[in-house]
Amino acid sequence: MSDAPTIFALSSGAPPAGVGVIRVSGSQARTALEVLAGRVPTPRRASLARLRDAEGAPLDEALVLWFPGQATATGEDLAEFHCHGGRAVIAAVERALASLRGVRRAEPGEFTRRAFANGRIDLAEAEGLGDLLSAETELQRAAALANAGGALSRQVESWREKVLGLSAEVEGVLDFSDEEDAADLPECFTWNIAALAGELAAWLARPRSERLGEGYRVVLAGPPNAGKSTLFNALVESEAAITSPIAGTTRDVIERSVAIEGVPFTFVDTAGLRDGAEADAIEAIGIARAEAELARADTVLWLGPEGVGPEGAWEIAAQSDREDLPPKLAARFTLSARTGEGVAALKTELVEAARDALPKSGEAALNARQHARLAEAAEALQAAGRLADPLLVAEELRRARLAFDRLIGRATTEDMLDTLFGRFCIGK
Repeated sequence: MSDAPTIFALSSGAPPAGVGVIRVSGSQARTALEVLAGRVPTPRRASLARLRDAEGAPLDEALVLWFPGQATATGEDLAEFHCHGGRAVIAAVERALASLRGVRRAEPGEFTRRAFANGRIDLAEAEGLGDLLSAETELQRAAALANAGGALSRQVESWREKVLGLSAEVEGVLDFSDEEDAADLPECFTWNIAALAGELAAWLARPRSERLGEGYRVVLAGPPNAGKSTLFNALVESEAAITSPIAGTTRDVIERSVAIEGVPFTFVDTAGLRDGAEADAIEAIGIARAEAELARADTVLWLGPEGVGPEGAWEIAAQSDREDLPPKLAARFTLSARTGEGVAALKTELVEAARDALPKSGEAALNARQHARLAEAAEALQAAGRLADPLLVAEELRRARLAFDRLIGRATTEDMLDTLFGRFCIGK
């Protein structure tokens, strides 16, 4: 990318801040240092410099760093200006950089895209970095960090090496196919393909990374006045839902996303479920939406009469402080959201259930695109295991290798890259 324009952007937080880090990447990064700082410092060592624009007007006193060559974050010459983080200071330094020939402001994700184009990271690592930038909970951070650090990429490379070994065996058989003593595929060949396909199937069965963004979905359901909204407020620790003794107060779905012990949740309060004939038109719409939410839930907390909730729902006796309510004989939790009794125990068990359903902490997780590519590779390996003709087997193994290449970005399209890097912030 030596002919590409040099780019710059603020890579630290938005001003005002204590320090503003402006990153410059490209062939003119050295020139930018020479013009603004008056010199090029020792590589990879911070140096204090008085910054001036092209006309010599002072801009700021800052630390400057120089990272020459290809062993940089972007694979290009790289310079950094660690300025004071005021808006006027940052704007002045950026104007001075923009005035230099061949230097322009970076587009969203352009630094990371150059790192990918120059072979510093692969596509799976770039996606992990994007997820890390948007992580809001501990589980999201740990999973994104694993992918950004190359955990998935190393696994894919291991699978690809195994497929290359299998392909070499097939090619050996094909090379002797015209000989009188033509060789057959060894018996262990089928076993090895089955074992590799099994590894991929295990990864495909894992929870997807999107679950970390959506959170574990918990729906509170039951008839009117069952205490759903009061419990909902206690779980999200906010007065998000209106509570009232009047039946049918909650008429629509209310969602709140929160993190409990670093685990992402989406809690959903729903309209009270009762015979549609008893409800007015608006309440009936709320009931229909509540029933749709039950189908989407990971866990349903049932606050209604015992035994009539959805299959698999947790029986909750939610108003233990009321003496006029009949007790539930097999309640999973007996609690009072009004007094707080039993709510902490419910949260603890919900966290345990969510951790079982979501990607494990620190474990690489597949997103939708990666899952699709891995499924293609698994399908090709399964097809290869069913075939006897070495030529057809070789073709299926080639398909598997291509799927792996697409997964980590060896074979991809510009449109897909535009979409991926377009979701990054400017300066990353």
